[in-house]
Amino acid sequence: MSTPPNLPPVETLTYEQALAELEDLVAALEAEHQTLTEALALYARGQALAQHCAALLDQAELKVQQLTTAGLSDFTPQA
Repeated sequence: MSTPPNLPPVETLTYEQALAELEDLVAALEAEHQTLTEALALYARGQALAQHCAALLDQAELKVQQLTTAGLSDFTPQA
């Protein structure tokens, strides 16, 4: 399915933007005020948003792992 009108491509969204849109889509689907075709389009967009969020989280986790592995040091609290 193509991107609904007036919505940016999922790939261009930040994690925060994608998550906010996903929350809005879930609320819209729960409201049940759309046709089956509209609901399917919302669901497809929601799936794409969820996958995009998961990919961004995976990238962030990988970056954190790389940073902590490169600069890992023991922490000893000061009294």
